[in-house]
Amino acid sequence: MSFTLVSFHAHPDDEALLTGGTLARAAAEGHRIVLVVATAGEAGLTGDPGTDAGTLATRRLAELRRSAEALGCARVEVLGYPDSGSTGEPRRTEGRPAFADTDPQEPAERLAAILREEHADVLTTYDEHGGYGHRDHVQVHRVGALAARLAGTPVVLEATVDRVLLQRVAGVMRWVPGLAGLVPASRFSDAYLPRTELTHRVDVRGHLAAKKASLAAHASQTSGGRGVRTVALLLRLPDPLLRRALGREWFRERGREPVEDLLLDDIFASVR
Repeated sequence: MSFTLVSFHAHPDDEALLTGGTLARAAAEGHRIVLVVATAGEAGLTGDPGTDAGTLATRRLAELRRSAEALGCARVEVLGYPDSGSTGEPRRTEGRPAFADTDPQEPAERLAAILREEHADVLTTYDEHGGYGHRDHVQVHRVGALAARLAGTPVVLEATVDRVLLQRVAGVMRWVPGLAGLVPASRFSDAYLPRTELTHRVDVRGHLAAKKASLAAHASQTSGGRGVRTVALLLRLPDPLLRRALGREWFRERGREPVEDLLLDDIFASVR
């Protein structure tokens, strides 16, 4: 039996980072994958000097479509809200509030329309912290939860990361030449979710080639800013560490009680 998965994200490249392996695995298993992104990511960083927001948006949307193709997505939708940026300050574009400052009702209704049209079985969003706290990611959590209620979508999976594993990987990286000190383990002390709150650990080791291709599609996000960008860092990991860091993806299913050491590997378990 095949199902339809709608995966909702804030910016182009988020789909690769948090759910790329899961989407690729589901597509390879014959399920329909619909990718929905709230913004074009035009307020993001880039290493190309002189790139304006419009040019960056165009580039990032093209990267999104290459990423979606690598993952096997059947449909891509961009809601087109202004990117909120990472400064925490309210932003407006042509009089429109940024996605994080938009009343969740409107984007939720638009997402719900896609869920109904697709007869979605599962929706992926983010945990209530937005992973590492980005305002647009927190808004994805709010909008996704409301949209699922409006559309009657039976399963909502909040994409996140096992906090313990993140800290361990960061610790190991201290001993890898060229990576030492780039990601201190303390950075993840409050990010994402503790293992005790997780319901799913999805094995995507057989789909790492697709996930790497998805990450590599987002070339604009490999440079810019003061530190090493996450996409660039992941693409530089040695294969053994890459399999450990990216070989599993993590979710919390809304309404399902976590059972320690009994994490599900099947994102469609609740609808089978």
